Amino acid sequence: MCLGIPGRVVEMQEDRGLPMGVIDFNGIRREACLAYVAKEVNVGDYVIVHVGFAISKVDEAEAKRTFEVLREMSQLDELAWIGEAIP
Repeated sequence: MCLGIPGRVVEMQEDRGLPMGVIDFNGIRREACLAYVAKEVNVGDYVIVHVGFAISKVDEAEAKRTFEVLREMSQLDELAWIGEAIP
């Protein structure tokens, strides 16, 4: 099953003309493409990220609820593994 994971935008920059950002997933930070949401997000906003692309903006309460449901379903194991394996 493929899931979109909620995270908070902590940095925004351009890379070769593409809007990119660093997304914090409850302590694990990864880069994601912001092209789909660039005009609607700022640093501090929450987004849903699927395979390296932020696909939608969500409010903080919804992001936290979603993250907790995924944690309860044990769907965050892969995110934890990635955080340990990739510096």
